[in-house]
Amino acid sequence: MDKVRKVCVIDDGDIYQFLLNKELKSTQIVDKILVFSDGAKALEFMTQVKDTPEELPDIIFLDVNMPVMNKWEFLDEFILLRPRLSKGIVILIVSSSFDKRDIERAKQYAEVSDYIIKPVTRSNLVNVLRTI
Repeated sequence: MDKVRKVCVIDDGDIYQFLLNKELKSTQIVDKILVFSDGAKALEFMTQVKDTPEELPDIIFLDVNMPVMNKWEFLDEFILLRPRLSKGIVILIVSSSFDKRDIERAKQYAEVSDYIIKPVTRSNLVNVLRTI
C-alpha cells in the first residue's frame, strides 16, 4: 500500500496514543489519524459514517486490553457492523502480550490481518503498512 488515507487508533493509553500517532505521521504514508480511547466509541463513529467511505478508516490499530470493551468484544461487534460499512477495513491488533493464546485467537478472526507486539517502531509500521 503506497498511501493510507485514514488510520484509526483504538487504545486507552494516552502515552501509547501519542507515540503511535507520532510514529504513524513520521512514515509519511498516512494522511489522517483518528484516535479513540475505547472500542465502543470507535464503533459508534463507524456506525454514524457507515455510508460515507471517505470518513471510514482504511486501517484500525486495535489495543488488546481496554476498559468498556476489550478487543474480542470489539471484533465481535465489528463483524456485525461490517456488512453495513461502505468499504472494507483492515484490523491490526497491537499488544504487549506475547501470549500464544491471544495470538492464536486473533488469527481465528478473518478481519484481523496481523498481531503486532508493542512497542511499535517506525520501521515496523512502514513494513506493516506497505504489506497491506
